[in-house]
Amino acid sequence: MAYIDGFVLPVKTARRDEYIKECAKFEAVMKENGAVRVVEWWGDDVPSGVTTSFPLAVKLEADETVAIGMVEWPDKATRDAGNEKARNDPRMAMPNDPPYSGKRMIYGGFIPLR
Repeated sequence: MAYIDGFVLPVKTARRDEYIKECAKFEAVMKENGAVRVVEWWGDDVPSGVTTSFPLAVKLEADETVAIGMVEWPDKATRDAGNEKARNDPRMAMPNDPPYSGKRMIYGGFIPLR
C-alpha cells in the first residue's frame, strides 16, 4: 500500500529559482532512497482565509509564496528507512540562507483511504 509524505511551506517569491534547485536535489535524494515519485507545486491561486488557509497555516509574509509537495513511497517501511537515510545525506543539509522557511513548514505522513 502506498504511503505519502505531504508538506506545505513558505518560499521567498523572488528566490523561486533557488527553491527549484533545492527541489531537484531533494527529489534525487528521495528517489535514491526508495521514493516512487516526488512532486512539488508553486502557489498560483492561494487565498488567505480568516479562520484557516494555507497562508495562515505557514504564517505567510508579504514577500513569500506558498509551495506544496508530496513524496510517494511504496509503503511506510520504505518511507521510514528512506527518510532516515536522507537525514544523514550531506546533500540534505540546510543551506546557510534557504529560500524557504523550514520552521514554518507543515508536514505529515498519510495512508490512502481506498
